[in-house]
Amino acid sequence: MTTGGDGAPEQDAGPERMVRLLAGFEVSQALYAVAQLDIATVMNEGVRGVAEIAARTGTDALVVKRVLRTLGDFGVVDQRGDAEFVLTDSGVTLAANVPGSLRDLAIMLMETHYLPFDRFVETVRTGRPAAEIYFGQTFFEWLNTEPGRADQFSAAMASVTDGMQGDVFSGYRLPVGEVVADLGGADGSVLLRLLQEHPDRRGIVHDLPAVVPAAHTRVADAGLDTRVDVVGGDFFDDVPVADVYLLSTVLHDWDDESCAALLTRIARTARAGARLVVVEMIMPETAEVHSSKQVDLTMLGMISGRERTLTEFTDLLASAGFRLDRVVPTADTSSYEIIEASLTG
Repeated sequence: MTTGGDGAPEQDAGPERMVRLLAGFEVSQALYAVAQLDIATVMNEGVRGVAEIAARTGTDALVVKRVLRTLGDFGVVDQRGDAEFVLTDSGVTLAANVPGSLRDLAIMLMETHYLPFDRFVETVRTGRPAAEIYFGQTFFEWLNTEPGRADQFSAAMASVTDGMQGDVFSGYRLPVGEVVADLGGADGSVLLRLLQEHPDRRGIVHDLPAVVPAAHTRVADAGLDTRVDVVGGDFFDDVPVADVYLLSTVLHDWDDESCAALLTRIARTARAGARLVVVEMIMPETAEVHSSKQVDLTMLGMISGRERTLTEFTDLLASAGFRLDRVVPTADTSSYEIIEASLTG
């Protein structure tokens, strides 16, 4: 039996395909269990037999077999015989301590996003994010009420940088400018990667006070604490003076009004001729399949942000005095693109 791009059998059509789509939450929970219980991590060490996988992870062998057998339909594992399974390239991403691991993202999504989506019908009816309805406050307000949540979110975003965005910066060099400020920079992983190509540059990681401890650690571990400052603050209130501003998957977190306020704040603080580097998915204006469309559901459910087309990015940047210079080609394996813009004022 062959499978389609989403892992479902190609013969599925009509009611069968709809049942699989409706039961997607069950698949999400199975993937969460495989990640959280380190089933994928043990399997990635070469363990194939269900009995040993269960013994190593403290789980029920029969249940593990049934879960893995089902995930085989979705391209996560390959079944070898009755009770042996191996991870596919996709399944490896749920293991810990591997390049491109999305384990932290899998855990964060299921522990912070899953339950709020129970209120998604109200989002469609009212326009309010489901998370705001569920938590009684915005997602970011809830996220920063406990340090552990902020750390978990930072780790998940770092896994996106190392995994999903891994090919985005291949061969990319920043626009000219001595000081690069990464706004909403989380643990600083994006900035650190870019500064490796620019040993003559200095950097600033700027994020909320509850988030920046992770950046202090990562910058120190990279041995770049003499070149990179870590600053806690709210970028709607204040941003550091810099020559280049990096916004990596930041603008999609906010509605147009908030984005315009942030961009205006940058424009008023930046040095003359400052450049802007925006890393985002760009929503196609046609009907083609694109990852940004599913991410847009996440934006609807969790926060006030949205995915945008290139025209919408161009208009948004222009509203704050930035001219879109170019969209930098990225690897075919990446859903993200790099937009460069210049301050015209």
